[in-house]
Amino acid sequence: MVSLMKKTLFLSPPTYDGYDGGAGSRYQCKREVKSFWYPTWLAQLAALVPGSRLIDAPARGLSLQDLLPLARDYEFLVLYTSTPSFRNDVRTAEAFKAANPGLLIGFCGAHVAVNNEASIMASPAIDFVCDNEFDFAVKEIAEGRPPEQVPGVTVRKDGKPFFTGKRPLIEDMDTLPWVTPIYKENLVVADYYNGYMLHPYMSLYTGRGCKSRCTFCLWPQTIAGHRYRTRSVKNVADEIAWARDNFPEVREFFFDDDTLTDNIPNVEALARELGKLGVTWSCNAKANVPRKTLEIMKANGLRLLLVGYESGNQKILHNIKKGILVDRAKQFTRDCHELGILIHGTFIVGLPGETHETIEETIRYAQALDPKTIQVSLPAAYPGTFLYRQAVENGWLADAGTEKLVNEQGVQNSVLNYPHLSGEEIYEAVERFYKRFYFRPRKMASLFYDMCRDWNVMKRQTREGIEFFRFLWGRENAA
Repeated sequence: MVSLMKKTLFLSPPTYDGYDGGAGSRYQCKREVKSFWYPTWLAQLAALVPGSRLIDAPARGLSLQDLLPLARDYEFLVLYTSTPSFRNDVRTAEAFKAANPGLLIGFCGAHVAVNNEASIMASPAIDFVCDNEFDFAVKEIAEGRPPEQVPGVTVRKDGKPFFTGKRPLIEDMDTLPWVTPIYKENLVVADYYNGYMLHPYMSLYTGRGCKSRCTFCLWPQTIAGHRYRTRSVKNVADEIAWARDNFPEVREFFFDDDTLTDNIPNVEALARELGKLGVTWSCNAKANVPRKTLEIMKANGLRLLLVGYESGNQKILHNIKKGILVDRAKQFTRDCHELGILIHGTFIVGLPGETHETIEETIRYAQALDPKTIQVSLPAAYPGTFLYRQAVENGWLADAGTEKLVNEQGVQNSVLNYPHLSGEEIYEAVERFYKRFYFRPRKMASLFYDMCRDWNVMKRQTREGIEFFRFLWGRENAA
């Protein structure tokens, strides 16, 4: 019954200006250009708790002072946190608790799932922290069940951390209600930008988990696991049909599953249903999708694939358990170019095995692949990942470790140092990578041509260009 539910607020807390670290961001930091992912993990919780409210403070530009007057309006507050923002989020919880001492406060997200004992003891303002897949644990607490009786959370008991026990992962993903009605009720679609997607866009999940074993990837190692569990094709298609009709301004839907193409028969079936709806869509993909599957996806509305290439050096790809061959990635990319599928390629500088020579190799590799756009990141050694354990065991983490994953502005820091390659050298390579990819005459001409074809693209890319140069200027001054 709705009347039995606690009055609940789901909050993506305010933090650094422009910081994209909420419940939908894999890399929690401030981007090169203005970028916000939808807070889908929190929206999923809100969909399970009728009458609740979702606030995405960073995307709305809300401060703690803007939010505190709401503290007494609620009985239950759930914050999604991240490793870089945890201390800030604790301060937010303490401020809410001070304003409403009877407020029940819980934290969810990968950081508290893997650091449950330290997290629950971080502040008396925190009443519980969630384990990995936390949807139904939060729902049960919202229904009035005491947290200490709910599997999948950690509480304080007799002054010490007490874990209530594991709860199984969700097997029937169709039991999760749609998130798009929550977006409609609580979010402003125009707030959500992404440099490589049409604006406005909308992102959601068709499933959880990822078969790949990439050593740096956060969610499969902490929250969702390595078995890819999907909603039924009909369930997803029905939600997209509803969203298409209720968000006529949305120009593109993005399926943010870790790797939508992990299940080839499923993605082909989904593509055919999306084709019937006449929507434009994009998704995350591994650089090994068969050409036949790409043809089906393209024929049914696919516009762009987000592809994690990471490195052009095969040994580094083996080191990070990427499960892809450079030659196969090259063929996949040629297929996409020939079929007219755009690619946003992501690369990471400073992975285990990186040298000055492999950085140069990867820059040349990116230039040869020539995706439409790229993202170049530093390795984020998040607790709970194999990369983090590897960095600790080998002494690669800088002195401050995960305390300094981002700087005072929320921009990524270089936290890994190798005997042959310093963190400063890795940090500098990101800027060099960007400049050598984008400041090529052919690439600049291509981007300018796109701007001339569409006034909206012209306005947007001009803004993003200014933001990008400010980002590079900021890095130079921080170095």
